[in-house]
Amino acid sequence: MSNNPQKLSPTFLLQPEIVDIENKKVIVISVPSSSQVHHTSGRIYDRSADGDFELKTDTAISALYLRKSQQYSENQIYPYVRLEHLKSDTIEKAKNLIRNTNSTHPWLTLSEMDFFKQANLFHQDYMTGQKGFTLAALMLFGKTDVIQSVLPYYRIDAVVRIEDTDRYDDRLTLYGNIIDDYEALMEFLAKHLPDNFYQEGDQRISLRDKIFREIVANMLVHREYQNAIPTILEITKEGIIAKNANKPLKAGPVTLANYTRYPKNPHMANFFVQIGRAEHLGSGIRNIYKYTPVYTGKQPKIDDEDVYTVLIPLPLGFTKRLENTIIQKDIQKKLIDRGIRLTENQLKVVIAISENSSITKEEISFNYNIAISSLNTAISSLKKKGIIERKGGRKYGEWMLVLS
Repeated sequence: MSNNPQKLSPTFLLQPEIVDIENKKVIVISVPSSSQVHHTSGRIYDRSADGDFELKTDTAISALYLRKSQQYSENQIYPYVRLEHLKSDTIEKAKNLIRNTNSTHPWLTLSEMDFFKQANLFHQDYMTGQKGFTLAALMLFGKTDVIQSVLPYYRIDAVVRIEDTDRYDDRLTLYGNIIDDYEALMEFLAKHLPDNFYQEGDQRISLRDKIFREIVANMLVHREYQNAIPTILEITKEGIIAKNANKPLKAGPVTLANYTRYPKNPHMANFFVQIGRAEHLGSGIRNIYKYTPVYTGKQPKIDDEDVYTVLIPLPLGFTKRLENTIIQKDIQKKLIDRGIRLTENQLKVVIAISENSSITKEEISFNYNIAISSLNTAISSLKKKGIIERKGGRKYGEWMLVLS
């Protein structure tokens, strides 16, 4: 029931463990203190050693939120995690990124353990005496099997649903540490989204990277890791949607006017700043609102709820390119059905005409890098095969595909 949102919201997946004690099987369910306020069947309870007490007044509920706001799930200590449970190549990668950002960074001269202590990734709890690597250390550097053992519900789903909306056109599922997964998500976005030319002053910048480095970093470092809801990055006809489990500060839309700086996992967020993969708190939101209208022609939408949601409209020209891709696939299917095999240049001519029936030979030659002599040969062959026709004169005529 802990993973049933109608019973417990936000959900909190609890893992039973079977322990042998005096020749008997004991089922142990550890219920740690959560950094979130949870509703149980629509009610809020305060758990203590003396029992569970329902909170009915606004004052009592506000006090609970205040107390919870001081807890960060990233600080949970795992005393049995050792250095060998962390990926050494990811640690070295992080140090190189820090070095590239600041070659004199004081963390670079530290021993391995002091490095983690200075980054606030190795703690001692002075109330319980426990000490060890924290959840933040695991999520930044952990090996995949260790992370899955600690957080069996954790995963990131990156999906493209443009043509096949029932399933997906492309999918990437990740279960590992967020330093490595950040790179995989940025590569996934680069594979599917255009990077339109944009110049700011005398410098060419990547609008795609400016926007999505902030969104991807936010998904990873500000996620509420005690919540079982998966992190989702989805490219659809409606836009690019990013969702992650969240501990909201002020529920509702986030704008530049009402934005409040509030790190959900401050140590993870600070580490991403040190390796140059995130801006200081607040700068990222400003970049999203600054560059999204340039990239898409529309404003982004950001909602700070139990599930933090960002919607970025599709980039300018993306819909047209999508339509062209669908047309091209339809053309290729019709050619295959008719048993027609085309050369590379012939296929380029067919695609060019499908996108623009008024295109000139000179434009085809330039846009598709085909010499005029080779282009004339390709066009002549396509006419003979009955695939294309020319209607009208050279100046005002149009090309026609004959594939029906």
